[in-house]
Amino acid sequence: MLAQPAERRRFLRGLVVAVSGGVFLAITGAFGSVGAPLPQRLVYWVLVMVIGGLWGHVCGMAVGRFVDADERPWLAVAALTAVITGPLSIVVWAATGLFFAHRLYSVASLPQLFVPVLIVTAAITTVNVFLGRAEPVQTHADPVRPGPARFLQRLPVRLRGATLHAVQAEDHYLRLHTDRGSDLILMRLSDAVEELEGLEGAQTHRSWWVAREAVRGVERGDGRALLTLEGGLRAPVSRRYARALREADWW
Repeated sequence: MLAQPAERRRFLRGLVVAVSGGVFLAITGAFGSVGAPLPQRLVYWVLVMVIGGLWGHVCGMAVGRFVDADERPWLAVAALTAVITGPLSIVVWAATGLFFAHRLYSVASLPQLFVPVLIVTAAITTVNVFLGRAEPVQTHADPVRPGPARFLQRLPVRLRGATLHAVQAEDHYLRLHTDRGSDLILMRLSDAVEELEGLEGAQTHRSWWVAREAVRGVERGDGRALLTLEGGLRAPVSRRYARALREADWW
């Protein structure tokens, strides 16, 4: 599940945010827990937050199929908060009773935990979504030891020697756009970007990598940008990447 480098980074970042949040809530004695000893609060809050972080990671992969957090971060926050809060409230209800009363509270007390869980979930989800809005990954030609990028070895036989214009993610496949046509290979975009080092280009969208030399123009409107590439192909630019690419003189 975590084979993709970007997924590993998101997972580890989520754990760090969860543990940090747990420590903060424990020290402040949040939501009435101040009467318990600090060690007990630390174990309780960090455990609950880590469980929430793991559940949030699973929910993030599911929600990410329908909501693009790059383009609509607040919609992603709202969707994730809604999906995470219900099941996590049950976990918090069970953990709270066992930690502080050494028994399960009555089911009637469950609704009382919903709002606190909702508040913490919304806060942590907002942090994770906006921390994930990173700079675009750029690849570069090596001026000292120039040579073909490793990725070019993956081109299908009929495209060997072609000039690569763009790489587009389609489900579990990548569509390779070249000056000799296009074809599909089975690979993840984040893995491909690592192997594209050696070519001047950048990830312009979570589903696209574009060769810089292939760019022929840009269309802008409604806060979005589309790159026009050699041969008339058009590649989208995410809002989170647009400023960095513009500052790097892509247009």
